[in-house]
Amino acid sequence: MKLKLKSMSFLLVLVLSIGFLAACSGDGKENTDSGEDWTGTITIWDGPRWAQPDDEEENKFFWLEEKIAEFEEAHEGVKIELVQVPWAEMPDKLGVSIAGKAWPDVAPVDISGSAVSIEHIEQGVLEPIGEYLTEEDLKDFYPNALDAYTFNDTLYGIPNSMTVHAMLLNLDLFEEAGVTPPENGEWTWDEFVDAAEKLTFDRDGDGTTDVYGFSTYVLPGYYEAWPFFYMNGGQPLSDDLSEFTFDNPEAVEAIQALADIKLKNEAAPVSMGGADVGGTFQAWANEEQRTVAMEPWATWAITAAQTSYPTNFMVANYPTGSTGEPVTIGGVGGWTMFHQEDKGKAEVVAEFIKSISTTDEQFRMAQEYGIFPARISAAEKDPYADNPEMARAQEMSSQVVMLPRHPEWKKIDEAIQSELQLVFNGEKTAEQAMKDAEKRVNELLE
Repeated sequence: MKLKLKSMSFLLVLVLSIGFLAACSGDGKENTDSGEDWTGTITIWDGPRWAQPDDEEENKFFWLEEKIAEFEEAHEGVKIELVQVPWAEMPDKLGVSIAGKAWPDVAPVDISGSAVSIEHIEQGVLEPIGEYLTEEDLKDFYPNALDAYTFNDTLYGIPNSMTVHAMLLNLDLFEEAGVTPPENGEWTWDEFVDAAEKLTFDRDGDGTTDVYGFSTYVLPGYYEAWPFFYMNGGQPLSDDLSEFTFDNPEAVEAIQALADIKLKNEAAPVSMGGADVGGTFQAWANEEQRTVAMEPWATWAITAAQTSYPTNFMVANYPTGSTGEPVTIGGVGGWTMFHQEDKGKAEVVAEFIKSISTTDEQFRMAQEYGIFPARISAAEKDPYADNPEMARAQEMSSQVVMLPRHPEWKKIDEAIQSELQLVFNGEKTAEQAMKDAEKRVNELLE
């Protein structure tokens, strides 16, 4: 089993200039040359992952807590402090910590994104990690996973997961509305809109809509909605990353069409296009709600719908637009080490990151968390042998385009997403919003 992701070509013309910055996290007792001698505290941030089926408290950090306990037991004098951070808050929290020079020792890269942050590398706060991996280690990772963590031929993290975004369809609501799901999960835009309208209905006859056909959210750093914007051939930046191109007709038309699912077709709730990630998911997955029939999610949601939120569902492609080809966006997740003054501590931090990125751990995450392994050896263990929904999502890997790897992508993304929110709120047309976004993005591209 081999996951293949397409990469958008890019040209990086900035000169890497990394200043000397003081490490401000952890409390190593003294500088040492060897990780074997180092003792102290390592701080790791992580977002919620998955809970054990019989856990009434739904502790979604139990996996990392287990790995921390194992590592501490094997390394006397080393303590690892876990800071729990909601995924949606991770980028802003990291930004604040970096500005205050109080970053963690280890932080994750969310699989919903595209790659390790070039901005963080240029700020000098990420530690090169390639020296801690053997040639045998490196050969076991898919090349495109390593590419997502590489800048100027230097590796700045260890990838542990890959994902695609897919459409998840609640089959019970399809049946209730008398709508036939797309055959083999393949459909055109017109067929998708028709289904969304038919799946929007008043269940109890009180004159108020109870179920909507579609919903999603719009938030910087998250891209569930974006494959729709690519369906007519649009993309945010030109191939050489020199021009903003989401203001081209093929992109503007696609953006407006998706917003009109709510604004004109009235087949989406008023919350569509907002920033409520959890509420959007609950509307599709929570048995006590189930008020939305179709939503796009990264593959972790497939596992959630099979375990914590049992749902009768199917995986489908994003609908095709004028290109006639389905498109989705892929991401690569993993772990980064932040700048370390103490070489001995850096060795221990690297050892810990490696311990949570082994073949067995990636195989476990594939089965429990709904991702594709970044290690070839983990994928070869066939974690989806009994999971046809994940296997179907894996087929979509051939449809993937990666987000642009521009050094200013975080700021570019924020400029675009803030304008997209205005489109979905009905405050601007897609054409006007993308014209306004162009002004801000061009300043970043200069």
